[in-house]
Parts: sequence; C-alpha cells; structure tokens
Amino acid sequence: MKYNVLQYLEESCMRFPEKIAFEDENEAITYSKTVEYAKKIASYVLSLKNYKPNAAVAILIDRNIDSIVSFFGVVYAGGFYVPIDLNMPKERVDLILESVKPIAIIDSRIKSGDYDNSKSYIDLLNNYTVCDDLLQKVRNNMIDEDPLYAIFTSGSTGVPKGVLISHRSVIDLLDAFNEAFHFENDSVFCNQALFDFDVSVKDVYNSIYCGGKVVVAPKKLFMSPKLLVEFLVKKEINTMIWAVSALKIISDFAALDAVDELPKLRYSMFSGEVMPPKSLMYWKKHFPNTKFVNLYGPTEITCNCTYYIVDRDFSPEEKIPAGKPFTNTRIKLIDESGKLITEAGQLGEICVSGRCLALGYWSDFEKTEKSFPKDPFVNGYSSRMYKTGDLGQYDDDGNIVFSSRKDHQIKHMGHRIELGEIEAALNSIPFVTTAVCIYIEAKETILCFYQADEECKKEIIRELGLKLPKYMWPNSFVKKEALPLNKNGKIDRIMLKKEWEAENG
Repeated sequence: MKYNVLQYLEESCMRFPEKIAFEDENEAITYSKTVEYAKKIASYVLSLKNYKPNAAVAILIDRNIDSIVSFFGVVYAGGFYVPIDLNMPKERVDLILESVKPIAIIDSRIKSGDYDNSKSYIDLLNNYTVCDDLLQKVRNNMIDEDPLYAIFTSGSTGVPKGVLISHRSVIDLLDAFNEAFHFENDSVFCNQALFDFDVSVKDVYNSIYCGGKVVVAPKKLFMSPKLLVEFLVKKEINTMIWAVSALKIISDFAALDAVDELPKLRYSMFSGEVMPPKSLMYWKKHFPNTKFVNLYGPTEITCNCTYYIVDRDFSPEEKIPAGKPFTNTRIKLIDESGKLITEAGQLGEICVSGRCLALGYWSDFEKTEKSFPKDPFVNGYSSRMYKTGDLGQYDDDGNIVFSSRKDHQIKHMGHRIELGEIEAALNSIPFVTTAVCIYIEAKETILCFYQADEECKKEIIRELGLKLPKYMWPNSFVKKEALPLNKNGKIDRIMLKKEWEAENG
C-alpha cells in the first residue's frame, strides 16, 4: 500500500541506484544521491527548534535539480513544501510567506543569497548528517492525508490562494496516469514548467514512479524554438508534458521544419489552455507515431482530471475534447439551475469528485467551503466536490468539451456570449497565429488581441462573418508582435487589459 510519495523515490532508488534521476543545465544527480541529499535537508528541518509535523517550508526555486531535491528533503522531514519564485513581485512573495509562516526558508537557487534568514541548500548539504532513526520515526507517523505541497494561484481579491495538495492526491494522480499511459523506466521527461506551477508535478512524480529521468530545459531555449527542438533531440527526450503555450512556440515558428533531426517522442501531452487544432495538426504531421494527449484540470484537483488521446485529425473549426475522467475520478456537469446535465450539447459547470481533490485553500476555510461544497446529488453522507468555474458540455461520444470560464461569459448587446467561442473562431483563421478576447464592461467593448504576420483587421472580420453572428464580433482589434505570457505560460489577459486601459482611459 502506498501512503507516501517517498515510497516511489525509494523503490526506484533500490532498482536504479546509479541511474540519473534529474538533470539540469549544469549538473545531474543519481537516484541514490537524491535520497542521500534529501535526507540531509530533512535532518536540518528536524533540527529546528520550531519544528512540528506538517509544517510549511518555503523553497526559493530555480530551474535546477537542487530545488527538486529540496522538495524531497521537506517531505522526508514530514512537512510540506511551498515553492517560491523570487522573480515574482516582492509584494506577492511577502503575501505568500505571511500566509504560510514557514518554519524555514531554503534557498535552492543557482546563485543563492541572503534572503530573510534563508539557509543555502549547499550549506545544508555540507553541514548536516543523516539521522536515519529520527527520519524513520517521522515516517512512521505519516499518513496519506498529510499535506505534500502548496501552490499559490491568483485570487480574485488580489490575495494569492494556497492550494494544499496531499500525498493521497498525488498517489491517485500517479496511479491514474500510469494506468492510462504505462510510462517505462526508460522514459525521459523534459520539464518545461516552473516548479511553482503544477504541470511540473507530473514530470517529477511520474518519473520517480516509473524510474525514469527528468531533464530540466533551460528557460532561454523557449526564446529560440529551433535550439529547443535540437535540445530535445540531444537529450533523447521521449515524453513531454507541457503547457499549450510552450508547444505553440515551436509550431508558431515552424521550428520542426528547420531542424535536421526530430526527437523520438512517445508522448506529447498538453494542458493549461485550449490547444488550437491547427497547432496540434502541425505537430501531428511531423510526429505521426507519437501519442498526443489533451489533459484538463485545475490545480485544485491535483493537475488533471480528464484526458483525451487524439486519435484523428481536427479541422480548424473543431474543438479538441477534454476527454473522459481518469480512473477513480467522477465528473458532473451542473447547469445554472442546479440540474445535473446528462445529454450532449448542454452547457454546465464542470464539477469534480474523488481522491484527486485538494485538501483546500491554506488557512481559508470560508473559501474552501465555497469551492469544495458537499455534492448536492449525494445523500446520506458527506461527499465533497470541486466547482471548477469552467463551463463544458458532452459531445456525442461522452467526452467533455471545455467551453470557457464562467467569468469569461459576458452579457453584450442583450446576448449571453462565451468569449471562448469567439477565441475559438479567431484561432481557426489560418493567418491568425494566436488571439484572445477581453471584455471591458464599462465601455461595453469586446477587445481582440491577436498575433499575425501583418495587420489584418478587415480580413479577420471577413472570416468571422462566415463563423459568428455580428453581435459576437469584437469591437476593437489590437495587433501584437507577441501576446504576453504570465509566469505559468498562459496568455496574460490581466496585463493586456491594464495596457489597453492605460492607453484608452
């Protein structure tokens, strides 16, 4: 029985002690050294006067393997880790630290420095020895409901929300993923996402589950698509679990056409945003034998709750389904009146139940109760579900098809409109690289921000006339050389809105 994620790490260490487990731009580490170094970090945490089980430890992260080892060190000590990227605004960092009140801050950055009484990862390795008896005593008292990590996402009030995930939920994720995809011990995962973004969870934990290897891709490569593809070939990457925006960097610049050799990909999985079919078809053309998988799910349900294996070509006007639930996960679509949707084509909020659910929001019981209410369709006992705030519908095959966010549904000119539907139409236009829509309620204006080779407002309107009624057309079009991305690789709608309001009042 698995009750702790460290069991996967230790089993892979027993099978492959000298195999490289993690590799970054500067160094690599074996499974045996990962365990040894993590236990040293744990011994430091256990030595703290204010130590207590299930306490938070903040990790100042970089795109490096030291950050990963620090995570495991905190877990060995019976705590949960909070990844923090100091490239975030200082105010946000301060809000996170004030919220979790960590018992320690470990600086795992490549160039560590003094930060609020933080301890350098390297110094901890040099100054602490492993205390196996104490570590075993800690392990004996751990259960699968203990928190594993907290990832802070944006809150509607401007205060970050700390999504707290347990061992149990990650174990459930690993069992479901490996039942569906059967990762082998020769799997080489390419980590694209930052370690404070839950996409990275799938790289790290799926790899230790199967005894594979994780290669951390340098951030600079995502500004040079051709070099990024060459990196994938050089590192013999065969498994990619990436954000849609990262895959689009390669397709938008046709980088696969510009290289002499392609990586030998088994899996290319994508999530985070809607994948435009034209981008996916570009990838499929170059990788006819690769299994492409659309993944869906918010952070609150531990990464992903549905998947769709792409088994056919899609036209630019189609939507790629979010798919069906993973094993041990239940999805319900609930309409505005609270009625359960069972038929295809009817729109409802996607609600999720199962072991995948987060423990809740750190130290915010009111928000937790609102977002994780009792399932109204279960009587006689309490069963939680998570209300995602996402709208979807069933297709004729029983797949869930994502429509848009509830907060992207607007009332414009007397009509209820899904901004996601407008975006899907825009992104199906061949000469539009990427487009998003934002609604300025005070001015009753739908804004379209788009990337294209040249200004093409008239051509876009002509194409939209074939796809959408006029009341759904954007009122204003803004061409951008590149749409800004937030730190998680999603198009930064907040920044676009602020820039437009600053220029237009």
